[in-house]
Amino acid sequence: MSADETINGVPVTEEQIAAWAAEAEAGYDVKALKQRGRGRPGRGAEPSQIVTLRLTSAELAVIDARAARENKSRSEVIREALAASAA
Repeated sequence: MSADETINGVPVTEEQIAAWAAEAEAGYDVKALKQRGRGRPGRGAEPSQIVTLRLTSAELAVIDARAARENKSRSEVIREALAASAA
């Protein structure tokens, strides 16, 4: 292992690697690992779908300008535009 290896800027030591290996060899509680609790909060009762689309840099600039002006995320602005279009 390189002496320059870090995780979030903290050097990884041989002792840490040995501890991780021992933890893995002891086994993990799969049920506990599958529990949710981290990550982005849900937007509804069902998982959200990820949809990819292509926009020009000019289109993105307009969306980003509105998002900054309204203190919203790019995704919020796009969702609002879609909802207004479907109404």
